[in-house]
Amino acid sequence: MLLFIYFTVYFLLVFVVRSLLLWKKTGVNPLTFSKSDDAHGFNGKTFKFISMIELIVVGIYAFKNDWNQYLLPFWYLENKILAIIGWSLLILSLIVVWIAQTHMANSWRIGIDKENRSELVTSGFFSISRNPIFLGIMIANVGLFLVLPNAFTLLIISLSTLSINTQIRLEEDFLMSEFGTDYEAYCKKVRRWI
Repeated sequence: MLLFIYFTVYFLLVFVVRSLLLWKKTGVNPLTFSKSDDAHGFNGKTFKFISMIELIVVGIYAFKNDWNQYLLPFWYLENKILAIIGWSLLILSLIVVWIAQTHMANSWRIGIDKENRSELVTSGFFSISRNPIFLGIMIANVGLFLVLPNAFTLLIISLSTLSINTQIRLEEDFLMSEFGTDYEAYCKKVRRWI
C-alpha cells in the first residue's frame, strides 16, 4: 500500500500540481505532446503506456498481492537490502525531479512546446546535467525495480530508457533550433546525463 501511496503522491506532485501551478501563473499548458503520428506524438503515447503499466503493477502489489506471481517476479532479487536501496532511490527521484522542475520555473514542459517560447535554463541542477528531470525519472524506475523486481518493472526500465533517450534527442534538436550557439555552448559545458 505504501508504494501505491508513494506513486500517487509522485504523480500528483510532479505532473498535476506542477502543471496547475505553471498554468495558473503563466496561462501556458505544459502538456505539449502532439496527437500527431510524428516521433514526438508517438513518444507521448509511449509515456502514457509506461505510466499505465506502472499503475497496474503498483496497484496489483498494493491491492491484489496474490496476483504478484503473474508479474513474473525475480524471487532471487527479493531482499530487504535491495528494497531499502530501491526506496532510497524512489525518495531521491522525487527530490531531484521536484527541485529540477523548480529550477526550470516557467520553462518547464512535458514535451516540446513550439508555441510558447521559454528561456534556456542552465543553472541549478541544469549546471550538472542537461536532463535532471529525466535522470530523476530513470532513478525512480530503477528504484521501483529494486522494490518490485519482476518482468514488468524491468520492462518499464527498458521502455523508459528507449523513450527518454528518444525524447532527449528530439528536445536537443528543438533547443538547438531555438537557442543556437547558446545551446551549443551549454552542451559543450554540461553533459547529457551527469
